[in-house]
Amino acid sequence: MEKIYVNTGSRPYYIYIIENNWEPLITALSSCVKSKKFFVICDENVYPLYYPTLDKLLTKHEYEHNVVVIPPGESSKSLECANYLYTEALNAHLDRQSTIIALGGGVVGDISGFIAATYMRGIGFIQIPTTLLAQIDSSIGGKVAVNHPAAKNIIGSFYQPNLVYINVNTLNTLPKREFVGGMAELIKYGYIWDIEFLNWIEKNIDSILSLNTNTLIHAIRRACEIKSHIVERDEKEEGLRVILNFGHTIGHAIEAATNYKTYIHGEAIALGMVYEAKLANRLSLIEQTYVYRLIQLLEKCSLPTKLSGIDSSLLIDKMSLDKKNRGGNIIFILPTGAGAVDLYTDIDNTLLHEVLST
Repeated sequence: MEKIYVNTGSRPYYIYIIENNWEPLITALSSCVKSKKFFVICDENVYPLYYPTLDKLLTKHEYEHNVVVIPPGESSKSLECANYLYTEALNAHLDRQSTIIALGGGVVGDISGFIAATYMRGIGFIQIPTTLLAQIDSSIGGKVAVNHPAAKNIIGSFYQPNLVYINVNTLNTLPKREFVGGMAELIKYGYIWDIEFLNWIEKNIDSILSLNTNTLIHAIRRACEIKSHIVERDEKEEGLRVILNFGHTIGHAIEAATNYKTYIHGEAIALGMVYEAKLANRLSLIEQTYVYRLIQLLEKCSLPTKLSGIDSSLLIDKMSLDKKNRGGNIIFILPTGAGAVDLYTDIDNTLLHEVLST
């Protein structure tokens, strides 16, 4: 079992990384919750796979718990779904000592955290991520949100979990498309922070894609370490943490422009990283070979690397609504060298149209 301490100012917590063992969850829970009353949120895909195990475990240790199942996908990250969950929480008589458990991927984690942050002005929150993307990214750092039809994650808060419990064996039941979507975020860490990690990913890519347990544990641990390190230094994205958004300005615009129906999140971020790298190259920040390196690695993962059928004007319009924007300027996180990125504004719209059209 791996254990990573995340020392955020608002609430420190541990990330546990284990292999096919749920029992340590009980010890972890007992050290960080206020009561034995839980409210589990999962989606229709995860419910038959992992809720029975969690249900049995909580029942065995006499934890009172209810479960609510929501539809899978971005459509559930809405104020309508949030209102439904508030009603179910009230029906379950949750109080300020209760804890919400998010069992699932990034969508479940995001909306569960949003409910936990806002129900009775904040109750306990546990993340049990079951997708690669959630395990290495969305479950860590306390960003919780729902979408607005015009913009992704625009309604939300920073609300740290009490605990993150990662069982790498849940990845064995993850659809391939969802797993490789998570690879985009894994690759991102190498580009923004750790070139040696990027080198390691390239060398071990076949082992990762074949779900070798030891390789996965190493990859997940290092990604969690990098994100934790960044979040500890900038919990509410007032400076350093913004670098985690490499690929996300264009990626989120792609999701919004396609009504969250064409690409899953990781696919949109892969495209976003490619076009933001192309933009960096046009600005003479990086060499073309560094762009090719990114494209080749993403294609090795069967991720998309070329936009098709989306008008560049629509994408720029969606970018103008991005929550990272400052003073009316679109914010871009662009690579500047091996394992390094920086923040840029005032990107010429003509150049942006040209890059998005390549």
